[in-house]
Amino acid sequence: REKEWKEEVTRKGANKDKRKRPENLIIQEIDADMTNPAFVMRTAEAQEHFLYTTLNEIDQFDALKGQGNQQFKIMCLAFDPGNSYGQTRVGTSSITERVTIRFNWNASTTVQLGQRYFSKVLTDGPISRINFCTIPEREIGAEMPVYGEYDEAFREALRPYIENLCKASGRIDCAEASALAEKLKDENADFSRMSQNRVFENLSFRGNVIAFLKACVLYVANGCKWEPEIEEFIRWSESYDLWCKMIFFGASIAKANDVGEKSSKRGPANLLQQLPDTFTYAQAEMVRLHNDFGKKGTATMLRNWVNRHYIEKILPKGANADGADGKQGGKVFSIQLFSFKKLLFRSDGLDLRCFNAK
Repeated sequence: REKEWKEEVTRKGANKDKRKRPENLIIQEIDADMTNPAFVMRTAEAQEHFLYTTLNEIDQFDALKGQGNQQFKIMCLAFDPGNSYGQTRVGTSSITERVTIRFNWNASTTVQLGQRYFSKVLTDGPISRINFCTIPEREIGAEMPVYGEYDEAFREALRPYIENLCKASGRIDCAEASALAEKLKDENADFSRMSQNRVFENLSFRGNVIAFLKACVLYVANGCKWEPEIEEFIRWSESYDLWCKMIFFGASIAKANDVGEKSSKRGPANLLQQLPDTFTYAQAEMVRLHNDFGKKGTATMLRNWVNRHYIEKILPKGANADGADGKQGGKVFSIQLFSFKKLLFRSDGLDLRCFNAK
């Protein structure tokens, strides 16, 4: 219908009456080579349906950049509910619309191109909002992988799940997905405290939202039935997403945040696991330095671990039980004088928190 209308408008002279653009023209699968005004128009015409495109290379997004790298703003707003986007123009034939972006997309790229493409917006939001995955690097000389196509049998097996998604309407709550999101949030927070890696912590917030949304989609696709396999997949998927982000962008984000350059050859490490079952303040400092952290945060880290019952303090030599809180007879002991005992991540595999938690 759109093509016929364009041909008709083109055939008519400038002074002849021209038919208005067709109404209810909903085109959800859009061309990757699309200008910013065309994207706004397609979104407005979609009547709150989602748009979708697939990009063979991530830099095909550049067609949407307009003035001021709008493609990165679109990436961010597509993730954020209740967003507002559009443009105002004075020309009678120009696009003037304000829309809520509902946009799903997939893009492929090489690691190097992907790193270059996002190098100027490392801390601006797109990376944390995108779900990343990768293909493991093959060994030199290994057999070349052969990829096939999904056959009709696969499509038939998938059909009932797609039908469940198409039938869904209104508000659907999934208590299991919410509970899993809470557990993953707490586990990510624990790992952030152990690794002292702020980049991981920041990425984990939206990583947890991505995992929750996936869980909801699978729940609805499965006929609103929760199964253990859904939780297993979501756990793996979130870990995989965060691993990719840390490996490919972690060091660059840390450098951009002015917290020191980190090696991209490894992800965040659990500092507590690197310490012996009983350790001193000086050993904790050395572990921080070995992982490219400064000495300055050692005391705060140890107090955090004590409060979370990851470790317990061992009194300085000559002190009695009255000094367990750092004071004895009016004398205050510096945390640097204490030794510490691990309550978890011990070499013997024991978890002593249940015996020591107050």
